[in-house]
Amino acid sequence: MPEIISGKNPVLEALKAGRPLNKILLSKSLRNDAAIAEILRCARDRGIPVEFLERQAIDRQSLTNTNQGVLAYTASKDYVTLDDLLAIPKKTGEPALFCVLDGIEDPMNLGAILRTAGATGVQGVIVRSRRAVGLTAVVAKASAGAIEYVPVARVANIAETIEKLKKNNIWVIGIDMDGKTDFEKVDFKLPSAIVIGGEGKGLSPLVRKRCDTIARIPMKGQISSLNASVAAALVMYAAFRQRTSP
Repeated sequence: MPEIISGKNPVLEALKAGRPLNKILLSKSLRNDAAIAEILRCARDRGIPVEFLERQAIDRQSLTNTNQGVLAYTASKDYVTLDDLLAIPKKTGEPALFCVLDGIEDPMNLGAILRTAGATGVQGVIVRSRRAVGLTAVVAKASAGAIEYVPVARVANIAETIEKLKKNNIWVIGIDMDGKTDFEKVDFKLPSAIVIGGEGKGLSPLVRKRCDTIARIPMKGQISSLNASVAAALVMYAAFRQRTSP
């Protein structure tokens, strides 16, 4: 379970100290509070998502009766910025290889994806800051240690992030069962970003539109789709094989 920080001052001090946080929950009744304004400013500067909820909903998640309508969920590891990821290929001299996750909500899936990313030379993973799982303790355990080695960037908007990747000459490949190209025929030796959709939802329409190409994983039988982490693993290993073959 992630650690929960309760109360205005403890959450504010955690923000000022740079402690990694997945999200902050605030009571709707506190919008005009001065301390809350400072929490919001710090959260905005650090790109930490904030949710306004009814006080009863916050009390149900709190471990104490002194939360003051303010909770923060800690992260198991610091996030990096998108610019941090973009700097990695320049430092290593290798073509970029990223995995972009469009709304993965299951911590076991994210942990498995991080584990495979670490084994296949993926230089970083990009996740959505809202309506998606963060770097929780469950994710850390499921990653079998890979969370310590695979940098994860958290962004507010996946579609806008794709545009930035493209401006940096990175070929963006969305994975979807309706794709026209077999994923193994994609040239992953080029600077690439693999985009995986959320569980049961797939790629969101705008994200799908922004991808340079949509590739499919051929399947046979009655099952029409794969688990998100399995789909990601197949594509990441295809990229790995291409890049390591003579």
